[in-house]
Amino acid sequence: MNYYNKEHIEKFDKQFRINLVNSLSGYKSANLIATKSKDEVTNVAIYSSVIHLSSNPPLLGFILRPTSVERNTYDNLVSTGEFTVNHIHRDIIKEAHHTSAKYKGEISEFDKTNLTEEYQKGFFPPFVKEARIKMGCKLVNYYYIKENKCRMIVGEIEHLFFDDGIEEKDGWLNLEKAETVAINGLDGYAETHLIDRFDHAKPDKKVSSIINEEK
Repeated sequence: MNYYNKEHIEKFDKQFRINLVNSLSGYKSANLIATKSKDEVTNVAIYSSVIHLSSNPPLLGFILRPTSVERNTYDNLVSTGEFTVNHIHRDIIKEAHHTSAKYKGEISEFDKTNLTEEYQKGFFPPFVKEARIKMGCKLVNYYYIKENKCRMIVGEIEHLFFDDGIEEKDGWLNLEKAETVAINGLDGYAETHLIDRFDHAKPDKKVSSIINEEK
């Protein structure tokens, strides 16, 4: 088995270290976060840090990198209080990855890719039309992380859209049917395959497969 200690990692070439450490947390979610400035310039960018925070209220969070450089997503969501989260699926991974390019604030990534703005329910920022699962979120709070100068953004889901055939009868969304992808590191995109679903685990009770029971 290979082994690195902290000193090894710190001495690695920068890009090697970035690739290595960004792979360590395992597969990550793949989402496009879209915002719009008060001047109505749209922005869409890929994020691999979106996480579930709670179901009631329905909260999610994501990590926003240091604002020592221009961060259009941060500026827009703080000034307007709204953003959208859009799942990336296999058919749009190249266009989604392109949004990681550093365009200036007056340029919309929608204009530089084949991704399409879509407006729903009077929500101010755009959704990504091509996405099969998308959420409109209200900014609830953000927290400064002093250890790396990043910010944890917390949003509440106010609107939810998803294609037909994805939701199961118990409310669970089958992301395999949506062809939602995962991210390995910074630039690796992976398809997912459902292995099994299990019932709620309880002490001294054997875990049973939900899928097999349904069959």
